Amino acid sequence: MAGDLVRVVYRKYDGSLHWNQPGRLLGEDEFGVWVGGAAGTPVSRGEQRVNPAEHDHVMLFPRDGWWTALFNAAPHRTDVYCDITTVPTWPTPDVVTMVDLDLDVRRRRTGTVQILDEDEFAVHQVRYGYPPEVIDRAWAAAEELATALTERIEPFDRVYQRWLDVVARDFGQIHVA
Repeated sequence: MAGDLVRVVYRKYDGSLHWNQPGRLLGEDEFGVWVGGAAGTPVSRGEQRVNPAEHDHVMLFPRDGWWTALFNAAPHRTDVYCDITTVPTWPTPDVVTMVDLDLDVRRRRTGTVQILDEDEFAVHQVRYGYPPEVIDRAWAAAEELATALTERIEPFDRVYQRWLDVVARDFGQIHVA
């Protein structure tokens, strides 16, 4: 139900805990499930808490895409940040999880689009033994996202703004122990 607390859990290919944070379920549309967080939401890398989120943000978890997307409210320098991942799954209604495959695609607020962390992706292909089909799917997702972000194909044009508006209007900072 909208407003319910959701735990967002990124793992590495070996199953170890990677980025994770709480969020609020916002809703679902043709692009997937939207989860939001206000500025100040705690963010962790593994078990270690890192800086809280600087700005309101929404995350999109597609039903069958090999990626997730983070949309930041202005004035954050990064408009959209996409992690190339395995397809997100919901093992329970309050947890979404996926494997972070290291490649990322970012669109700065200036409009510049970049594929990031190709070196880390190459190293982890060996370290974690990514199968060839995972490597192929990751590159295909990165290239598709780079095009969609550059050409501002939805959900990377305006649709995410309505979800950011919900966060700004309805949800405050998430406090967790």
